[in-house]
Amino acid sequence: MAVDYTVIVLYLAGMLAMGWWGMRRARSKSEFLVAGRRLGPAMYSGTMAAIVLGGASTIGGVGLGYRYGLSGAWMVFTIGLGLLALSVFFSARIARLKVYTVSEMLDLRYGGRAGVISGVVMWAYTLMLAVTSTIAYATIFDVLFDLNRTVAIVLGGSIVVAYSTLGGMWSITLTDMVQFVVKTVGVLLLLLPIAVVKAGGFAEMKAKLPTEYFDPLGIGGETIFTYVLIYTFGMLIGQDIWQRVFTARSDRTARWGGTVAGTYCLAYALAGAVIGTAAKVLYPKLGSADDAFATIVKDELPVGVRGLVLAAALAAVMSTSSGALIACATVANNDIWSRIRGAVRGPAEDHDEVRGNRAFILVMGLAVIATAIALNNVVEALTVAYNLLVGGLLVPILGGLLWKRGTAQGALASVAVGGVAVIALMAWKGILANEPVYYGLLASLAAYAAVSLATPATDPAVLAAWRERLAGRDPEPLSEPVPAPQ
Repeated sequence: MAVDYTVIVLYLAGMLAMGWWGMRRARSKSEFLVAGRRLGPAMYSGTMAAIVLGGASTIGGVGLGYRYGLSGAWMVFTIGLGLLALSVFFSARIARLKVYTVSEMLDLRYGGRAGVISGVVMWAYTLMLAVTSTIAYATIFDVLFDLNRTVAIVLGGSIVVAYSTLGGMWSITLTDMVQFVVKTVGVLLLLLPIAVVKAGGFAEMKAKLPTEYFDPLGIGGETIFTYVLIYTFGMLIGQDIWQRVFTARSDRTARWGGTVAGTYCLAYALAGAVIGTAAKVLYPKLGSADDAFATIVKDELPVGVRGLVLAAALAAVMSTSSGALIACATVANNDIWSRIRGAVRGPAEDHDEVRGNRAFILVMGLAVIATAIALNNVVEALTVAYNLLVGGLLVPILGGLLWKRGTAQGALASVAVGGVAVIALMAWKGILANEPVYYGLLASLAAYAAVSLATPATDPAVLAAWRERLAGRDPEPLSEPVPAPQ
C-alpha cells in the first residue's frame, strides 16, 4: 500500500497548496465568494460537475448499482437532469442577477421581505449537506489507513476547512478542477472498465444476475419519482449550486457550461451503476451495498491505480463538502448575521468583508466537523436537508422567476407552511418516508398561490427593478475596490 499512500498524501498536499495559491487571488468579496464572476466554460463545467457529484453520487451510486443493477443509476441521473434543467432554463437569468445568495434573489423579486426566513432554511440545508459529505471521510480513510471514525472525519474535514478558509471560491474552484480530472480518470477511465473485465464482461454479468438487474425501471416508479422531486428540483434552487452559477463570466457560459456538466453527470450515473452491478457478480454477499465501492477497489485494482481511484472517491467527497461549506458560510454571514446585526445596530461601518467571510467559513467548518462526529446516519441527514429545501423553498423561488403575480406575503407563507408541513410529516411518517416532500410541496404551492392572490400585487417599482436586473441592465453595485490585475 506504500505507493497508494504516496498518491493520496501527494493529492492532499496539493489541495492545501492550491488553497494557499487561491488566497493570493481572493482580495475582494466578489473574488472570495464567487471567484470574481469570471470563470470560462472549461473551468465552469469542471467545477460544476465536481460539486454535484459527491460521495453520495460515487460511493452511494455504486451501492445502488450493487443493490438494484442498472436502475441504480436513477439517483445520480436525476441530479444530472436537474443540472441540465437549471442550465437550459434558468442559469442565464440567475447569472445576470449578480447576487451572492438565493435569499438576495428573493429580496430583489419580492421587495426585501423574504430574506431571513429563507436564509435560515437554506442555511439548514447547506449545513446538513456539508455534514453528510464530511461523514463520508470516515469510510474512505478507514479503507486507506484503518483510522478511527472520529480521527478520519477530523482529518478530512480539516483539510477542506483549511483550503476553503484560505482562498474561498478561488481555492475551491482550483481544487475542484483537479478533483474533476481525478474523478474522471479514476472512476470513468480506470475503475469502470477494470470492474467490467473482472466480472467477465457484460455477457457474464447478464448470465449470473437476475434479469431485473438490467431493467431500467427496476428500482421502482415511486422511487424514481421521489428522486426527481428531491434531487432534480433540489438542483434548481440549492445555494451550493447557485453560488457556482454566480461564478460564470457570462450567461452564455452558465448555460452551455452547465449543459456540458449535466451531460457528464448522466454518464457518471451509468458508470456507477455498472460498477455496482459488476461488484454484485464478484461479491454477491456483501454485508452492506455501500461497501461495494471500497471492496472492489481494495481487492481488484493494482497498486497505484488503487490509490488513484481512492483519491477519486476522496475528490468526490471533498468537492461537495467544500462547495456546501462555502455556501453555508455565505448564507450564515450575508443572509442571517448581517441582517440581524443591521437590525440591531443599524448600517454597518466599513469593514473587511473578505476577513468576515473567511471567519464564517472557519466557524461553520468547525460546526460541520463537530456535527459530523455526533451523527451516524448519512441518509437521514441528507433526506432532512433536501426535504426542507424542496418543501420550503422550491415554490417561492420558481414562482418568483415564473409568475409575476407572486407576492412577498405569498412567498413567506409558502416557506412557512411548506417547512412546517415537511417537519411535521417527517415526525409522523418517518424521515425516510416519501410523504413529507410530496405533501410539503403541495402545501407550499397552495399557500403561495392563495396568499399571493389574496394580497396586493408586488410594487411595480420593485418588479421593474427586478426585470432590469434579470435583463442584465442593472450591474452589481461595487461595495469594495476592484483589485489590481495580478
